Amino acid sequence: MPREFTRAERVSDSVQQELATLIRSEVRDPRVGMVNVTEVQISRDLAYGKVFVSFVGERDQDQIDEAMDALNGASGYLRKLLGASIQLRIVPKLKFIFDETGRRGQHLSALIDLAISKETPADPEDPQSDSEEA
Repeated sequence: MPREFTRAERVSDSVQQELATLIRSEVRDPRVGMVNVTEVQISRDLAYGKVFVSFVGERDQDQIDEAMDALNGASGYLRKLLGASIQLRIVPKLKFIFDETGRRGQHLSALIDLAISKETPADPEDPQSDSEEA
């Protein structure tokens, strides 16, 4: 019977939980602000990790780029803290990537709302709509 989760997936979950706590409590860079760690993908050999993050609040692209530079600059420090808190023989090298799924979802939702508002049905009490339907 195959295992339900691979070791890399279990490590990814642990790293995600621990990184969310470490970023909130240990990273003091004001450019970072409030961060959501949305996903962590660890390679099969546990040597590399992609950390997908999104930010709370509205930010323009320049602010996002600065925050990502700050997080990638602190990746060595976070890796050291991660190694102290999670018992792994190999602590993955971290690369932070901005996760745009939230923005994309909001944009698509706005487009759907716009399309629905343009398709509002005619008023049933309007006498012109009865003649148009016939």
